[in-house]
Amino acid sequence: MSTGPANYENVNEGYLRQRQLRGRAGFWLLWSLGVGIVISGDFTGWNAGLTAGGFWGLAIATFLVAIMYICLTYSLAEMSTMLPQAGGLYSFARSAFGPFWGFICGVAMIVENVLAPVVAVIAVTSYLQPLIPGVPIYVVWVVVYGIFTAINIWSTEQTFNIGFYITLAAIAILLVFYVSMLALGVFKTELLFNVPADPGQSQTWLPKGWQGIFAAIPYAIWFYLAIEQLPLAAEESRDVPRDMPKALIAAMFTLIGLSIFTLVINSGVGGGAVAIGASGAPLGDGLKAYFSEGPATTFAIAILMSCGLLASFHFTIYAYGRTFFALSRAGYLPRWLSVTSQNHTPYRSLALGTIIGLVCAITLDRLGGPVKDVMLNMAVFGALIIYILVLASYIKLKTSYPNLSRPYVSSLGIPGAAVGLALAIFSLVACLSVPAYQPGAWGVLGFTVVAIIYFFAFGRNRLVAQAPEERAALLMKRQA
Repeated sequence: MSTGPANYENVNEGYLRQRQLRGRAGFWLLWSLGVGIVISGDFTGWNAGLTAGGFWGLAIATFLVAIMYICLTYSLAEMSTMLPQAGGLYSFARSAFGPFWGFICGVAMIVENVLAPVVAVIAVTSYLQPLIPGVPIYVVWVVVYGIFTAINIWSTEQTFNIGFYITLAAIAILLVFYVSMLALGVFKTELLFNVPADPGQSQTWLPKGWQGIFAAIPYAIWFYLAIEQLPLAAEESRDVPRDMPKALIAAMFTLIGLSIFTLVINSGVGGGAVAIGASGAPLGDGLKAYFSEGPATTFAIAILMSCGLLASFHFTIYAYGRTFFALSRAGYLPRWLSVTSQNHTPYRSLALGTIIGLVCAITLDRLGGPVKDVMLNMAVFGALIIYILVLASYIKLKTSYPNLSRPYVSSLGIPGAAVGLALAIFSLVACLSVPAYQPGAWGVLGFTVVAIIYFFAFGRNRLVAQAPEERAALLMKRQA
C-alpha cells in the first residue's frame, strides 16, 4: 500500500505482540513526569540568560516563552486525548501533515531527548567530581547512564515511582532554598541589576539592549523544555482522557511558579546576577552565599544539585526510549529496535539512546569547546522545530478534522495555538540571530539532513500500517 512518499506493509498480530507497552500511571505519576523531566532547568542552564540579557532581559524572555508553553500545553492536552499513542508529538504531526513531516518531528524529538540528558549528566559530573577526585568523568557518565537506563529497562512501574520521589525531592530542595534565602536575609533586590551595561544601555533595565532579550530566549526555554514529551506516556496511562490533560496543565503551572521564584530569588543572592549568570551551579552558589565554602557545604551542594538534575535525566531517558520505540514500531527506524522485554519496556530503544548520548558527550568533550552550551542549544533548536510542527498540526487537525472525538477540548482553541506558533517562530528566529548559538543550529540541520536521506532511501519503504500512530492517521484520511 502506498500513500504519498510512503509505502506500507501489513504485519501479523505477532509483530505487535512483541512490541507492547504496559503501565497504569495515574494523574500524580503523570504530573511528576511532566515536572520531573523539566525541573533540572531550575538548577542549572537558565542562569546564563542573565549574562546574555540581564535580569529584565531574561525576565521578558521568560514571560514570552511561558506564554508559548501555555499555548502549547493546552493544544497538547487536546491532541493527546484525540490520538493517545506512544508516538506523542510525532503522531500529531503525522496525522496532520503526512509521514514525512511526522518523521521530521520524530527526528527533532530524538535530538531533544538524546541531548538534554547529556547536558544534565555533564552538570551532575561537575558537582560529583569534588567528592570523587581522580575518577575520570567518562567513568562517572557511564555509571550514571547505566544506573538510570537499568531502572527504565527494569519496569515502567519502577521508572514512574522512582521518578516521582526524585521529583518531589527536587521540588522540596527548591522550596527550602526560596524560603531560606528570604528568611535569612541573603536575597537583595539590588543584586538583580548588577550585570554591566553595554555602551548606551541602562544597567537597571536592559543592560544588553533589546538584543539581550533574543539572546536570553534559549535559557528561558530551559525552564520549561521537555514538558511536551508527557504525551509519550499515553499507552502507559490508566485513563488518558481524564488524567493526561489535567497532568499536562498542572505540571505546566507548577513549572511556571518554580521558574518565577528561581529567576528572582536565585538571581539576587551571592554575587548577584553578574556572578550567578556565570555560575555552573547557580543554586549552589546561592547557598554558599550564606553557608560559606567548606567540605560539608561542598558535599551538601553536590547531593542537592544532583537530585534536581537526576530527576530530569531519569525521565528523559524514559522519553528517548519511547521516541525510538514508536518510530521503530511504525517502521521509520529499523523494526528490531521496538521489540519489548518481558516487562514490556523498550529495552533496545533505551540502550540505543544511552549509547548515542554517551558517544555525543565523549566526542564533544574530546574535541574541546563549550560542550554543555552546544548541547543545550541543539536541544533548544530541536524543541523549537517540534513546537512549530505540533502547533501547526493542532490548527490543521482542528480545521480539517473537526468531527474527530476530542474527550478534552482546549479552552484556548485555534487562537491559542496561533499565538503559540507565532511565539515559537519568533523564538527560533531570535535564536538564529545570535551568532554564538548558530553552531547548535548547524548541528541540528546536519543531523536532520542525514535523517531525511535515510527516510527516502529506507524508512519510507517499510512503514507498518498496523502501528497505532499509522493506523489512526490512515483511518482519518479515509474518513475525511
